[in-house]
Amino acid sequence: MAERRTLELSESARDELTRIRNTDKLAYMRERAGALLKIADGQSPHAVAVAGLLRPRDPDTVYAWLDRYEDEGLDGLRIRPGRGRKPGGPKK
Repeated sequence: MAERRTLELSESARDELTRIRNTDKLAYMRERAGALLKIADGQSPHAVAVAGLLRPRDPDTVYAWLDRYEDEGLDGLRIRPGRGRKPGGPKK
């Protein structure tokens, strides 16, 4: 059986995630910070993905947020340049 993923946060890291969850101008940052706080409080990433957020997410998505936060900190939660749909060019 796979080991359950958890997140240990220092007091300053918890305070920073709480501030982002409550006040960040970017909705996706608020969502990701909230998910990480729930994981740090003892919920499984799978449970957070399925029923712990405003909209259900694929559990792999929440695990990716957790991995990136553990590897890169808050910068890992930001959307990377070049992601998403590209703008259309001029029509000929």
